[in-house]
This record gives sequence, structure tokens and C-alpha cells, in this order.
Amino acid sequence: MKVFPLMALFFCAVLVASQHALPTQAAAQNADDSAESISQSAKEKVTEQIEDIAEKVDKDEQAQTAKESILKPIYDAAEYMAFPAFHWVAFALMVAGVVSFLGQLVLGKLIMLMQFHFSLTEILSDLLGLLISVVGLVMVTQAATENSNFTESPFMVLSATAVGVFFGLVFYIRGQTQELRELREIRRKKKP
Repeated sequence: MKVFPLMALFFCAVLVASQHALPTQAAAQNADDSAESISQSAKEKVTEQIEDIAEKVDKDEQAQTAKESILKPIYDAAEYMAFPAFHWVAFALMVAGVVSFLGQLVLGKLIMLMQFHFSLTEILSDLLGLLISVVGLVMVTQAATENSNFTESPFMVLSATAVGVFFGLVFYIRGQTQELRELREIRRKKKP
């Protein structure tokens, strides 16, 4: 007979809790809407503040002087090196970087996964190298198109590409060998 009052008390508690749960779900939806509104408002304020700061910096004479002191040596070097042989070397280097880092990201990490090894830092490092190389390749090509006749010569473009692919493969193989050597060393140290 004591079980019945306990069961009745339990069902009453469930009934009361379920009645309070519905407003809680509505409150959660309102909280989500409020959070989204606050987030949007914060984004707008931050964007507005960044634009204000950028406008002030752009009008500041010291900032203009600092910008010129940073860019002038780069412009001077670019003008000095605006000849086809420089663009050939730069293009070959960027192709080598793309080939090497792409090989490391695709083939290299596949080989490492087959060895049951995964390194997020290695993947991020190779991804950064690939992105830098791709951006560099695009920028070198653009600069060569505007400042020399490098891109007008099929021989120069094809030879720079071939040399870049060759060295990219050499660096990929070297990097892959180094990663496998490090993995073997780690496993050797783990064995008793």
C-alpha cells in the first residue's frame, strides 16, 4: 500500500516537470534568438569599429610614411629584378613548392595513414606551404606578365615548369623519407 502513494507522487512530479519543460523550450528558443540578435549586433559594431580605425590610419601621415618605408624596398627590388631570368627562377621555385607540398598533403599523408600515424601539425604545415606556393605562383605569373616577356615564351614557361616539377618531386621524396624516418624512430623508442 505504500507503493501507491510513491507512484502517485512520482507521476505528479513527472506531470509538473513536463508542464514546466514546454515553457523552458520556448525560453530556449527565445534565448537562441536573443543570442543571434546580440551576435549580429556585435558583428556590426566590430565591423564599424574596424572601418573607423582603418579610415583614421589611412588618413594618418605617420602611417603613410610607415607604409612607404615598408613598400619602397620591395618596389625597388621588384623593379631591379624585372627581367625574364628572375621570373623563370621564381616561377620554377613556386611550381616546386606546389608539387612538393601537394605531394606531401595527398600522397605523403596517405602513406602515413597506412602506417597508422596521423599528425595534424604536419598536415597544417604542408597546407600552409601549399597555399603560400599557390599564391606565390599566381603572383609571380601576374608580375611576369606585366613586367617581362617570360610568359610570352613557351620555352621559358615549359622549362621553368619542368625544372619546378623535378625539384618538387625531389623535395617531396626527401620530406616523405624524413617523415617515415621520424615515425620509425618514435616507434623504436616506444618499444621496451
